[in-house]
Amino acid sequence: MEREVASIALPLPSIPRVKLGTEGLEVSQLGLGCMGMSMAYGAPKPEEEMIKLIRHAVDIGVTFLDTADMYGPHTNELLVGKAIKGIREKVQIATKFGNVFGPNRTFLGVRGDPEYVRTTCEESLRRLDIDYIDLYYQHRVDTKVPIEITVGEMKKLVEEGKVKYLGLSEASGSDIRRAHAVHPITAVQIEWSLWAREVEEDVIPTCKELGIGIVPYSPLGRGFFAGFKVAEATDGDSRKMSPRFVAENLEKNEVLREQLGKIAAKKKCSMNQLALAWVLHKGKDVVPIPGTTKTANLESNVRALGVSLSEEEMKEIDAAAPIGVVAGTRYPAQLLHHTYAYAQTPPLSSWKGLEG
Repeated sequence: MEREVASIALPLPSIPRVKLGTEGLEVSQLGLGCMGMSMAYGAPKPEEEMIKLIRHAVDIGVTFLDTADMYGPHTNELLVGKAIKGIREKVQIATKFGNVFGPNRTFLGVRGDPEYVRTTCEESLRRLDIDYIDLYYQHRVDTKVPIEITVGEMKKLVEEGKVKYLGLSEASGSDIRRAHAVHPITAVQIEWSLWAREVEEDVIPTCKELGIGIVPYSPLGRGFFAGFKVAEATDGDSRKMSPRFVAENLEKNEVLREQLGKIAAKKKCSMNQLALAWVLHKGKDVVPIPGTTKTANLESNVRALGVSLSEEEMKEIDAAAPIGVVAGTRYPAQLLHHTYAYAQTPPLSSWKGLEG
């Protein structure tokens, strides 16, 4: 269940266009994560309502739409494809591959081998019903396949016109560097928010050094900074299993939410707007993609673009939510080892496909 955030009477600002990275991709400064429309946060939402929401987002200037082949699985790409019918030229579509699921949503692992890269791209193009993907990410790195091999095949998709720009998601600084040496990486999607700041130690500096855009997913802490209460979660809400939302961890994290709520009250904005404004102030190369299934929440998130934070206010927020303050890991153990801090691709010299 997604709460409707408290209304704050800020005007709905125009949404700037920004260059994501240095390769030429231009997107809206705020994107829309579409995953929750089809999975993860309760039952899938009514298709007609979600199509209406996506088209409203585009109408007000949120044109950077994020999906993935695993969302649903597959159904979210079909939904986005229907929503952009007739307005393809107005939107920038980002989708992802790499997480493989079997029957009953059984997670089978991660694939980054060339055959899979090519096959899954063709399938995404078909489901989205488009001729090319604006930004194509590897969703998680394959610890059995060197990143050079995966990105090498993604590069071919660019050369063939099926993909415009390449991205990685949840990749380490080392893998990002290796990938970027094969073909310029336009953007890295990573969880970055006031309760996921460890990325600032390696991934974020690496991206900024290489001129790679940063796309923070879950910038509202999976709804934590938008008032989500796990006690109100419906069946099928994955947050029930999230370490950060259980027992003593949640109790400790509520202290952080209370502190940030006080700062937001002083700024006369809502907490979700404060959290988004904070990450937006980390640079023009940062384009967060908060997800929502409600029009009111979409518009509330957009109003974060009108929240200005001074250097002193940023320091105050940083001090309230320092690295390591949040209790609990970002994912349950079985999913955590696929994230950037644990997953690393093998060296190119190990690839069995190389000829001696």
